Amino acid sequence: MSLYGTMRTGVSGMNAQANRLGTVADNIANSSTVGYKKSSTQFSSMILPSTAGQYNSGGVETDVRYSISSQGTFSYTTSSTDLAINGDGFFIVTGEDGVNYLTRAGAFTLQDDGTLQNSAGYTLMGYEYDSAADPTIVVNGFDGLSEVNLSGSGISAVASDTGILAVNLPNTAVDGDTKTTSLKVFDSQGTSRLVTFTYTKTATDNQWDVVATDPDGNTILSETLDFDVDGKLTSTPDLTLTGFTQGGAEVPDIALSIAGTTQLASDFSVQNGKVNGNAASKVKGYEIDDTGVVSVAYENGDLVPTYRVALASVQSPDNLNPVAGNLYTQSNDSGVVVMGYAGSSGFGSIISGALEDSNVDVAEELTAMIESQRNYTANSKVFQTGSELMEVLVNLKR
Repeated sequence: MSLYGTMRTGVSGMNAQANRLGTVADNIANSSTVGYKKSSTQFSSMILPSTAGQYNSGGVETDVRYSISSQGTFSYTTSSTDLAINGDGFFIVTGEDGVNYLTRAGAFTLQDDGTLQNSAGYTLMGYEYDSAADPTIVVNGFDGLSEVNLSGSGISAVASDTGILAVNLPNTAVDGDTKTTSLKVFDSQGTSRLVTFTYTKTATDNQWDVVATDPDGNTILSETLDFDVDGKLTSTPDLTLTGFTQGGAEVPDIALSIAGTTQLASDFSVQNGKVNGNAASKVKGYEIDDTGVVSVAYENGDLVPTYRVALASVQSPDNLNPVAGNLYTQSNDSGVVVMGYAGSSGFGSIISGALEDSNVDVAEELTAMIESQRNYTANSKVFQTGSELMEVLVNLKR
């Protein structure tokens, strides 16, 4: 057996245990890091060719693996912008370099510029929310993403443009009888304006005229309502209130549904009356649901969706490339990045007000540290023994 080979094997073993101690040190240091995924050192033997009469000692090789797919436990917080993923998927974040990265670290905080950044300074990415349809996702790329930005969500006022008013008109009314009610609508500056509706019985059976006027008394709707023998509306159930301007603000045309209006043997009553829009209101906070829809909560109780957080996944998460800042990038072995939304096929749900803990087991790491220390010492003894034997061989010449 080669003495030099023995010493090389001892050095190989010490290097391998040093690598293991390095991963243990990283894991312990990041045991409290949000979303951190532990690393581990795997060993494999390195065998050199030997002959029948002489053995060539080899050594040991190491390979570092990451438990990225192993989910940590959750810690709950009081911040609605702290996010955790329950299941598969990664948040997409971007740094000052403009490069997009994957991460499970969801400790996001609202910045002065309206963006949401995690503790490493990376900005959360998503899509602008559209209530009519989800945005078209580039499945295998980050195209179309934008920074989730809440800077434009200060005091909000939304003008009314749709509404509903369903009433019952008494069938005992005679020609010329009138009934009156009103609806509160909102103008473009958030001021409420009263629209008055006057129902007048005509000389024709089962027929009423309805006139709506703005606060200045101008007519903005005039329509005849017809009912069948059962007292149900036969004329169009969809009307339009003509827009008007008052006090320098505008009320746009309002699509008004009167479906449900009846003429029955009962007193005049309003069955349903409401319009959309809202008065000027300040931001109270933010809400993020389990599908990743980011909504601005106003003091008047309104929730206005603004963005939807995007998630990404790969076929082999454990083969992603780790990057400083608790980030990951795609590698040749991880597979392509696939985009989607929380709650959709292949993606977990988002938990607001929670953070994913590190998946490091400190007790397990301390055990590994002791094992590595003992093994390092044993390998050093092999090297020391080989060195001493080499010294004996050198001294034979004397």
